[in-house]
Amino acid sequence: MFGLFGKNKPVKVRGNSGDRKYGVAAKNVKELIKKGCQLLQLPPSGARVCLYEDGTIVTEEFFPTLPDNSELVLLSKGQTWSGVLGDIGQLLSTDRHADALIEAAKDLLSDEKSPKRRKVLSDLLQNLEDRADAESREEDEDWFNGVDARFKTKSAYMKHNCESRIRGYMREVRRRAPIQRAKVKAEFLKTSQCLVEMLKNDKYNGNYFDRTEKESGRLCTKEGWFTCQGAFDEELCRSLHSINPYGSRESRIVFSTWNLDHRIEKKRTIIPALLDALQNHKTADINLDYVYQLLFTRANLKLVHIACHNKGAHNLLCDTSKICRFDE
Repeated sequence: MFGLFGKNKPVKVRGNSGDRKYGVAAKNVKELIKKGCQLLQLPPSGARVCLYEDGTIVTEEFFPTLPDNSELVLLSKGQTWSGVLGDIGQLLSTDRHADALIEAAKDLLSDEKSPKRRKVLSDLLQNLEDRADAESREEDEDWFNGVDARFKTKSAYMKHNCESRIRGYMREVRRRAPIQRAKVKAEFLKTSQCLVEMLKNDKYNGNYFDRTEKESGRLCTKEGWFTCQGAFDEELCRSLHSINPYGSRESRIVFSTWNLDHRIEKKRTIIPALLDALQNHKTADINLDYVYQLLFTRANLKLVHIACHNKGAHNLLCDTSKICRFDE
């Protein structure tokens, strides 16, 4: 019985479901199954061991030839294993963690010791990237689950998503604190209408989330990756948060928790400064370009992960010399 009395061989064992792996040292398959079943709380009767990579059953004769720390799957009676592609395929079928799988696949492709694995992972990586690149409803129906039928492409929906956020900022401007003086109120309404017209001309800056736009006009890569720009008082995101909402439905939903954060705050600072300027000036005197940039553009907006969104006071002020035209 070749291999029954050899030295202990270290391997990594996991079950048919779940991805937790256990380090086990065994002299042979019989001992490996006994130890593995104890760790995974599986019945030993009818249990078998196979290669994680492709599902090949590990026999007593095959066991001594395995490299140390080989990845194996312990199967209960009646269970089967189709290999690494089947394992990752289960994840793909639910669209969970697709972006992370792309990066993991890229890392694993560097393992030149296993040509078969390289081929499997290369195919997987291509599949994931094809899905992320898919643009239309017909190409990726799951991504559009819950999205209004009028949106036929991912880019169209993402553009609308950004427009909706910017429109929301405009609504907040209009819902400012009550203005007592009639003349100031009238001028504020004129200013608000001017800002609306500027937004309409810029299509509410929806291009920020549209990966089909020119690089200078979008916040993402051409593949749809967004990177957190860090808290309002930091140059970069310390945690290097990133996300591709074009990649999967789950990522699209999670992206809704990311914020376009005003460095100089909208409610605490910009709107009060505008109201203060209108106390003694008309709309024609206001530097609308400067106010517009602060409220609705990347000049003052930072895309941030929810963990980097500081909701406390930012303590940054408008440049009062720029609010009125004659003060320039």
